[in-house]
This record gives sequence, C-alpha cells and structure tokens, in this order.
Amino acid sequence: MGKSPIHRTATRLAQALKDLDIPFAIAGALAANIHGYHRTTADVDVLLTAEGLRRFKERWLGRGWVEVFPGSKAIRDTQDNVKIDILLTGGYPGDGKPKPVAFPDPARASEASADGMPVLPLTVLLELKLASGMTAPHRPRDLDDVIQLIRANALGLDYAQRLDPYVQGKYRELWDAAQINEDY
Repeated sequence: MGKSPIHRTATRLAQALKDLDIPFAIAGALAANIHGYHRTTADVDVLLTAEGLRRFKERWLGRGWVEVFPGSKAIRDTQDNVKIDILLTGGYPGDGKPKPVAFPDPARASEASADGMPVLPLTVLLELKLASGMTAPHRPRDLDDVIQLIRANALGLDYAQRLDPYVQGKYRELWDAAQINEDY
C-alpha cells in the first residue's frame, strides 16, 4: 500500500482490527487498487460484522477514531482526518434492498494482498460493485470500476460464470463495453 493519508489510515485501521482479532476485508476503491485498477479515493471502505464493529468501537472510539456522527457506522481517523465507511456483513450493496448479492462475512470472504492486507477477492468485489451499480443509479462509478477491473485484469467473457447469476448479465454487458478501444 502507498503512503497517502488514505493508505496510512487503512494500515492503522488494519493493525487496530488485527490487534483485536476482528476479521475484516478492505473493499471499495482500495480493493480495486489492490486488484490492479488504480484510482483515487477519499475514504477507506472496510467489511466487518456487526460484532466486529461493536468491538472496534468499544476499544477505539475516542482513541484516534471517532464516529462521523453519534451512532453512525462510519468512523473517522483523527490522525489523518480520513473517513472509514463500514460495510456490514448481511447488508445489501447499492440501494440497500434485499437481493441475491449481500456483503459477506469477512472471515470467509477475504484473501491476503501482496502486502498481507485482507482484501475482498476479485470475484466478490465485482459481484458487489455490479449489484450496487445495477440497483443504485446514483452509483455509476461502481459500474465503471467493473469495466476498468475487466481491463486491468484482462478478464474474459467466461469470467461471468464465476459470478452470482444475479450479476452475470450485467458483467457480460460491461465486458462488451470494456472491449471498446479508447484510442481515438
């Protein structure tokens, strides 16, 4: 991971979670970066269980971390003033409404990045971004992330078979878009 405030926050957060033996996985733009699509972001997205979030807050609130507002899932790193968006196991991406794709348990849905940071596997990241973009028109960035991840990883059309059936059609549509050469 890099040396920006976002990366420093992610590293400190990871250490705090590891110290409490709380399973987690980096998600969102940082996960996309780890999987080869490099883009900027203003926050850290992390997948936790409700129990993991409770334990983290119990130990760390007021000690370098604060809630964005009282009772919020989101927290802020006071050292670098970076927001951390918490994705909770069992929640639904995009519009938040029930669908076949939900945020998984990080204890079962993470893999170690090259630097040892637990991150969502590419298949899970794609499923979540596809489901989000399909159900939340205000989140087109998630669909663009899928296009860019297809390009960065040279994914084939057959990669759709690895994904939840709910998102396979959208993957195929975006795979077609990813084949368009942008060199004018």
